[in-house]
Amino acid sequence: MIIDAHMHVDDIPALGWKMGADLVVSRLDQAGIDVGWVMTIVDAPEVNSNAIEWLAEAMAEFPGRLEGFARIHPWYGDLSLELLDRAFALGYKGLKFHAVTTIAHPSGEDSLRLIRRAAEHNAPTLFHCGDEPLTTPLTVAFAAAAVPQATIILGHMGAYLHTDEAIEVAERHENIILETSGMPYPHKIAEAVRRIGAERVMFASDGPGCSPKIDLEKIRVAGLSPADELLVMGLNARKLIDGVVK
Repeated sequence: MIIDAHMHVDDIPALGWKMGADLVVSRLDQAGIDVGWVMTIVDAPEVNSNAIEWLAEAMAEFPGRLEGFARIHPWYGDLSLELLDRAFALGYKGLKFHAVTTIAHPSGEDSLRLIRRAAEHNAPTLFHCGDEPLTTPLTVAFAAAAVPQATIILGHMGAYLHTDEAIEVAERHENIILETSGMPYPHKIAEAVRRIGAERVMFASDGPGCSPKIDLEKIRVAGLSPADELLVMGLNARKLIDGVVK
């Protein structure tokens, strides 16, 4: 099984975003990928107060193909927690943070309370982790240290300039997993597998804006063993969300 662990479904015409579930599934089909983890681009409840229900309805159009991650703004207090609980009740599999849009520190108490709640559901938290302020691996690592019972995924594994840093913090924190979308170096995927183990590296594309076919090729040219490639391409992702409690 191949799972793309980072994709987007949203429809905000005023912001120029129209990424339907049908487009995502077509990209999966073109690349021979079985399942996509999907999240909105907006942070609920901002812009679209109904984002959690909207994405659940979009996923329901393609049973078995899409798994949801709730992208939630942490600054709404109890409402943020209620939205996350609602998401899990609807079958979501994880929590998503993007500090560029929320300007919320990964280890701020507003963020940590949501990470803790996700961990109570045995669900991972996926961070946008790149080159921008508040998103670098060292910054996100504070959250991993503060909630050791949580699984923290570094989406984009540090992107262009902080890839080495992402591998280093994953070596220090066993609850960190690296996700490969938006990171252009196949040899760094192989290095991550060598240094932290194939069980803690996952394929993703950040599609449909980015091509899942191209990002899948990064895994195939990284020179992994067949067993490690199977783990990275989907088995790790499957195991990670199989135990999520509604």
